[in-house]
Amino acid sequence: MVDDARRDSPPPFDRPFEGEDTKQRVYGAVLHAREPMTATEIAEQAACSAESARTHLSFYTDLGIVIQHEGRPARYERNDDYFEWRRVNELARENSVDELQARVSELTSQIEDYRDQYGSDSPAEVDVLEFDAERIDDVYVELGDWATAIEERRIHERARRKVAGSTAPSHS
Repeated sequence: MVDDARRDSPPPFDRPFEGEDTKQRVYGAVLHAREPMTATEIAEQAACSAESARTHLSFYTDLGIVIQHEGRPARYERNDDYFEWRRVNELARENSVDELQARVSELTSQIEDYRDQYGSDSPAEVDVLEFDAERIDDVYVELGDWATAIEERRIHERARRKVAGSTAPSHS
């Protein structure tokens, strides 16, 4: 019973990849990195040898999941473009053009509401210091939500165009 409870709970904060195989730990270490890291640094995070990390990093680089920066030592980082591509394809596969268009319209409405509320075209243009101290935390949350809505709309629009393009009649 204790083993089942341990399996269902999150891993210890200081060992987030505990219980995973080396390949998964290397993958997780790269995904969590905030800046390019050496194979040795990734190996430390993944609790494996540097050689093992290099082997898995090479595999992920070949797949396009990881970007390798040349140099001595080489540095590795996640390829955000790959993950965006994956998200767009997932949305396109799981939604119709109408569903994606409805989501784009919903996000556009949210974005317009934020523009009206803050009198700005972008969350980056809002000066948070113009607000009362009690409201600053709420403003930061809303600006983050606004930025997220902009990004989500862009990704949903890409998926909508992908689906619309794949269902367009052929001109042959």
